[in-house]
Amino acid sequence: MYNRIRDLREDHDLLQRQVAEYLCVCQRNYSTYERSNNIPTEALIRLALLYDTNIDYLLGLTDDPTPPKRKKQQ
Repeated sequence: MYNRIRDLREDHDLLQRQVAEYLCVCQRNYSTYERSNNIPTEALIRLALLYDTNIDYLLGLTDDPTPPKRKKQQ
């Protein structure tokens, strides 16, 4: 299920360490995210923002990586 997280990281030429720093977790925890189906919601949100995609795509619920339309901040 989370192969997409690894694939997106590799497609963006990022190391696990770099993504872990972005998520404010240790590299070991991030590595677990890539290998399991147990990832905190906050991490999923931040990953979707990092890769400009949607959470449904990360979870494998859709094959469409298009991000949701976000409201412009004023």
